[in-house]
Amino acid sequence: MSGLTHFNAKGEAHMVDVSAKEVTSRIATAAGWVRMSAEAFDIISGGTAKKGDVLSVAQLAGIMGAKKTPELIPLCHPLPITKVSVDLKLDASLPGVRILGTVKTTGQTGVEMEALTAVSTAALTVYDMIKAVDKTMEIGGIHVTLKDGGKSGRYVVE
Repeated sequence: MSGLTHFNAKGEAHMVDVSAKEVTSRIATAAGWVRMSAEAFDIISGGTAKKGDVLSVAQLAGIMGAKKTPELIPLCHPLPITKVSVDLKLDASLPGVRILGTVKTTGQTGVEMEALTAVSTAALTVYDMIKAVDKTMEIGGIHVTLKDGGKSGRYVVE
């Protein structure tokens, strides 16, 4: 289990002790997308979805998802999140929605999981709100695009 911090010497799962880590400003961004039919795309872009404004509801859901991350991911630390933003942009070339989540904190551990959860929750909400029109939607590409702060420094996907 060398290098895997969520396992102890016996190979058992445990929450990492971050109490000795330095408190630093930390940020993470994650991205993903929801691909859909042209009909579903047109309904979202035209603002005619029966459940309401798909992008606004998904944005709020993503923010809420980031805040609930330690309740969903068993070994995540509850963190004092200082900022969450979730940006959803229509992309006719998919066709679908591109999602970017950004999470900030000042603490002893990073916020990558919160950024990933924000994007995932927003994507699932897009699916939920438009599934009556297109059950074949695909959610994908969810990955960390930036992580900064802490001992391991900066990681950026170019």
